[in-house]
Amino acid sequence: MIRAVLLDLLGVVCDGDTPIAGAAKAIKRLRDAALPLRFVSNTTRSPRSKIVAQLAAMGIKVADEELLTPAQAAIEWLRRHGRQPHLLVHPDLEAEFSGLEGGSSKAVVVGDAGEAFGYASLNRAFRELSAGADFVALATNRTFKDADGQLSLDTGAFVAALEFASGRSPVVLGKPSADFFLSALADLNCPATDAVMVGDDAESDVAGALSAGLGAALLVRTGKYRPGDETRFDPAPTALVDDLAAATDWILNRAAA
Repeated sequence: MIRAVLLDLLGVVCDGDTPIAGAAKAIKRLRDAALPLRFVSNTTRSPRSKIVAQLAAMGIKVADEELLTPAQAAIEWLRRHGRQPHLLVHPDLEAEFSGLEGGSSKAVVVGDAGEAFGYASLNRAFRELSAGADFVALATNRTFKDADGQLSLDTGAFVAALEFASGRSPVVLGKPSADFFLSALADLNCPATDAVMVGDDAESDVAGALSAGLGAALLVRTGKYRPGDETRFDPAPTALVDDLAAATDWILNRAAA
């Protein structure tokens, strides 16, 4: 029986500032069925407040405890380990890390820096890693669906470049990290086997969730999905569905079982 639902945001609920058709209604159906929701996003360009405001403008109200982002996980990690961040992130996200300047040593934090990625910024991060800084990746997604509808390079390519040059492997805090999925369920009193993930990324969302022990993971044909994605990664999706509305049908049929 399904007792909790984890939802990706970009590509599942919305494309940028545009809601995906039927998504708001699907979320309401899940709430009406008393299924607890967690929105687990690898978005690393926007602060939490902006994400919540964007969703509210689409008619989707999300409580603070329902939203999990890699930046939030990174802030907790930095505090727990007493590290000050050397940031290679989007300028809009930098303010999220204010107040963490007093750590005993440094950690390079890499997110989707967008146009801020460049030789100079990557080389500064590389030199910090060479000097002994810890290596933290907010996510390792290969691509994202850009504003023009095409796929663009995501954080993973730049994390891989730093990993290759430094010979260091990062701590990954967003999807597909098992800890990220399990932290979303931590306060729900729901075992992973009774939870389902819905995403548009067959690798980070779907294979990541199943590898973390979730009972099911659905791949939608919206967002970054491209034909054949369902066969490219292991574990394969529990089901391939058209969109969040179809995923909701699938979930509610099994939640009532």
